[in-house]
Amino acid sequence: MVERLSTVYNVFFYLIVPMLLVRAFWRGRRFSGYRDRWQERFSIGLPAGPAQRPVWIHAVSVGESVAATPIVEEMRERFPDAPILFTTTTPTGADAAMRRFGDSVLQVYFPYDLPLVVRRFVEHFNPRCLILMETELWPNLLHCCKTKSVPVMMANARLSQKSAWQYRRVPSITAAMLSAVDYIAVQGFQDRDRFLSLGVDHDAIEVTGNLKFDIDLPSSVMESGRSLRRFLGTSRAVLIAGSTRDGEEEILLQVFADLKAKYSDLLLLIAPRHPERFDSVAALCRTAGFQISRKSCGDSCPPESAIYLVDSMGELPSFYAASDVAFVGGSMRPFGGHNVLEPAALGIPVVVGRYTYNFTEIVGMLSAVGALTVAENQIALGNCIEEWFRNSESRDLAGAAGRRMVAENKGAIGRVVRMIDRVVSLSS
Repeated sequence: MVERLSTVYNVFFYLIVPMLLVRAFWRGRRFSGYRDRWQERFSIGLPAGPAQRPVWIHAVSVGESVAATPIVEEMRERFPDAPILFTTTTPTGADAAMRRFGDSVLQVYFPYDLPLVVRRFVEHFNPRCLILMETELWPNLLHCCKTKSVPVMMANARLSQKSAWQYRRVPSITAAMLSAVDYIAVQGFQDRDRFLSLGVDHDAIEVTGNLKFDIDLPSSVMESGRSLRRFLGTSRAVLIAGSTRDGEEEILLQVFADLKAKYSDLLLLIAPRHPERFDSVAALCRTAGFQISRKSCGDSCPPESAIYLVDSMGELPSFYAASDVAFVGGSMRPFGGHNVLEPAALGIPVVVGRYTYNFTEIVGMLSAVGALTVAENQIALGNCIEEWFRNSESRDLAGAAGRRMVAENKGAIGRVVRMIDRVVSLSS
């Protein structure tokens, strides 16, 4: 049964590869990162492997790269002689890794999950172990690691109810994949219970907490935020919409128009999640009748500019720090939400839509202390933002509660590193 399903999976993957390439080159028209180094995804033209076997860390995109930061730092300290191979799936993730780690890691694109491709990749780099950030289960990769005796760990893993249900629909493949994973460090107890329901052994799983709480934003972020606030105008109220997704800007612009009628000096910062949407979001803002300034154009932000488009990568934390209230995107449409901890850690009150299933536990924790509000619809979104602009004391209390909650929940990295020690020892 497993062999039959594996054959179906491989045939399907081979069939969609041309479409993946076309999509990458199409998106590459606006953001060259999608077509750069595309050969690496086929394990072609890979950089030379290090002399010693590397610790392989895989992070899909920006959020996972951020979560991996404390792991990389701890690995450097505990295993200074062990090279680190860091793979990402998206070019934005690759950019984030290069900004954070520079030449201290070997950054390569993650290979397509095809038997020959993953085998060539694993044989080329001969990793000491593989650490998968969050929940990245690729059948051929995991089978190859098991065959080549490469220990595998999932760090900061989470498993939604929907994902658990989907995995249960293909029990034989799920069991085969999970049997190749030696240890799983999960974010919360619900995640643990769902993995256990899929047949994971109790001894292989541990609740370690969320690594994203352990991200220490450098003091330069606050300094940059203060500088940006002076640039944007210290007398203006600033609302930021971070990591927005397709279909959300229309909602935000309608909410902003209503707020602008009451707060004439209000400035909206929009930071789209994906760089290929920068131009279309700019056009949407102009069509809605707003004068905008763009970060990429080096525009100033005069009083007549109602919107400042953050069309650059890697600067979102600084713009959060320059704001009064933060909306975190991917939540007004069913995308599952994005990282709400960054603005909370900076003391900025947060509002999200109702689609936050990728961050259920964190959203619940922030909501419980009053640092975050879930807006069920457009009207509720506008009301929440208006309340925080109208009541500065309430806004300050919400921001302080978020900063405090993030600080109190640090410590996951210590528990994760203890599990990593076990994984590394398996290959010693």
